[in-house]
Amino acid sequence: MARALGQGARQQLKIHYLVSSSILIASGLVCILVDAPYMGTVLLVAAVVSPLLVTWSLRRTGRRQLTYLCVPTILRMTDDGYEARTDQSTTTMRWSLFGRIVAGPEFWLFFVNKQFTGFLPRRAFSTEQQAEFDGFLAAREHTRAA
Repeated sequence: MARALGQGARQQLKIHYLVSSSILIASGLVCILVDAPYMGTVLLVAAVVSPLLVTWSLRRTGRRQLTYLCVPTILRMTDDGYEARTDQSTTTMRWSLFGRIVAGPEFWLFFVNKQFTGFLPRRAFSTEQQAEFDGFLAAREHTRAA
C-alpha cells in the first residue's frame, strides 16, 4: 500500500517538481548574475533539496495514514464503478469520476483532476481478472477519446 501511495504521489507531483525546480534554478542563476551569490547559492541548493524534502514529508504522512488504510477490504467491481467495503467504511467510486487511470505493474492508480485519489492492487485479482480489467479500461479510454 505504501508503494501505491508513493507511485501515485510521484505521478501527481512530476510537473510540480519540474516547474518548482526550474523556477528555483532560474532564480538562483539570476541572483548570481546580478551579484547576489549567497542568495543564488541558496536557491540552487533549494532546487535540489526541495523535491527530496517533499518526498520525505509525503512518505512520513503516508506511513501515518497506512494504519487506517491497511485493513481487510472487500472489492466489488461493476461496469459503473467499484465498491470497497471494510468493517469501518464503504466507498463507492464511479469510473466516470476518474480523469485518468494509470495501469502499472503492481497497481492501477486513479486520478481525479490530476490528483491521485486511489488505487487497486493487482495482486488482489487473478491473472484472468487483471487482463479483463485492463481490457475494460482500454475500451473505456477508447470510448472517452471518441
